Amino acid sequence: MFEEALAYYGVSAPNLWEKVASAMGGTKSAEEVRRHFQILVDDVNSIEHGRIPFPKYKTQGFWT
Repeated sequence: MFEEALAYYGVSAPNLWEKVASAMGGTKSAEEVRRHFQILVDDVNSIEHGRIPFPKYKTQGFWT
């Protein structure tokens, strides 16, 4: 639901966090939704800047 609401409204929509919170059934406040988004952004930035290594997966099948 979170991702769908972000895709539907777009990150530049006015009152975005209120709209996303409402789309999620009102179980989270707009501030909680905004914090969740910021945590995801911070995680992606950490991965992109090499602060969090990519996990080493065991591969099998076609791509091995």
